[in-house]
Amino acid sequence: MISTSIAQFIIDTNGESVEEGDEYFIRPAITGNGGSFSLVLNNGSCPWNVGLDNPDLPHGLTVVFIPFVSHHDEDDVRHNRDLRIQFIASTTCGQSTDWRLGERDATSGRRLIITGRDDGTVRSFGNFFRIVRTEAVGIYFIEWCPREVCPTCMLECGAVGIIRENGKTLLALDGGVIPVVFQKS
Repeated sequence: MISTSIAQFIIDTNGESVEEGDEYFIRPAITGNGGSFSLVLNNGSCPWNVGLDNPDLPHGLTVVFIPFVSHHDEDDVRHNRDLRIQFIASTTCGQSTDWRLGERDATSGRRLIITGRDDGTVRSFGNFFRIVRTEAVGIYFIEWCPREVCPTCMLECGAVGIIRENGKTLLALDGGVIPVVFQKS
């Protein structure tokens, strides 16, 4: 039997492995970058964006992680593997709260992170992200680069960072990276 190193798994703020299906808050690892990750209605229309709550609010919304390839013998979420991130919430838009890669923002040129499911057609892999380790134990960044979902695709991968727009803090690719931690709810 092969032993799997704990280093392959994502660790929460308690030092425990992050588990598939359990609920977690995603928080900036560096204070002053905003509150917890949450749904943000940008420009008053659907779909919802993924962004940061007001830092004065205590929590934000919880998420679950759904790996593209499930390891039947264990529930631990592994780093650098394709997965879906889904808020445990409902919206007035009547759509999924799965994170999804959106279009480029007209002003900044950055690709926004929105919610909703890809339509299921061929080459629909906008819902798959990865959690990538940093050099600091328990601190990660999130990137869009679904190499397991589409290993032959020529992808324009990008790490998730923040963009401030109309007084709101949104998540977007193609800029500075925001380091994060995972806190079990």
